[in-house]
Amino acid sequence: TDQVSALSHELVYSNKNLILAKSASMKKVAADIVDVAASPATVLIVGESGTGKELVANAIHRASVREKKPFLTLNCPSIPEDLFESEMFGHRRGAYTGAVETRAGYVEAAEGGTLFLDEVGDLPLKSQAKILRFLEQKTYLPIGEHKERVADVRVIAATNQSLEGLVKQKKFREDLYYRLGVCTIKLPPLRDRKDDIPLLSLFFTLRFASEMSKPTDGIADDALWLLANHD
Repeated sequence: TDQVSALSHELVYSNKNLILAKSASMKKVAADIVDVAASPATVLIVGESGTGKELVANAIHRASVREKKPFLTLNCPSIPEDLFESEMFGHRRGAYTGAVETRAGYVEAAEGGTLFLDEVGDLPLKSQAKILRFLEQKTYLPIGEHKERVADVRVIAATNQSLEGLVKQKKFREDLYYRLGVCTIKLPPLRDRKDDIPLLSLFFTLRFASEMSKPTDGIADDALWLLANHD
């Protein structure tokens, strides 16, 4: 159909990653993904909840030389402070009460690949210090071990908060902020890129129709208008 044909012309590819973009702001994001993927530097992705931060992080990974290695996501708010070091760096059996078996942390599991720290702004200061040291030294020490290990892991972080504001409030380390933000990608909310709404709506309609084996040739014009003009 005409709608499907139009959709195919609006797809922007970032290597093997599909970025749906008609707006200039999202086409810039697609270009930024290609730029930062070629670098080993840490990346900070900033945007409101639902703007696609993990999608962009995964796209950076898959566009990089690390694409065949693991891509792991650590949701920072979900990890209790007293368990963060163990989750991040692992532990040996018997290292502490309850450590009934040796367990690899996220850093070891992501070796050679990418570790995505989602909502890094929610990390308590103690955990921030451990992340900073890891980024500076490129080494880590599982709990219960005495010899540091060298890590080959790229770190990408994301936040829906203003880290600058948290720094001013003494809730986020300034040195960690600058260490994470070597490269920064800002994702605009959908309300600021409404040109993408018809494109996204059609894409998901066709995808879900295919998954449910439902025939469709697109979306009615009045339905698209309602979606594009919703607040």
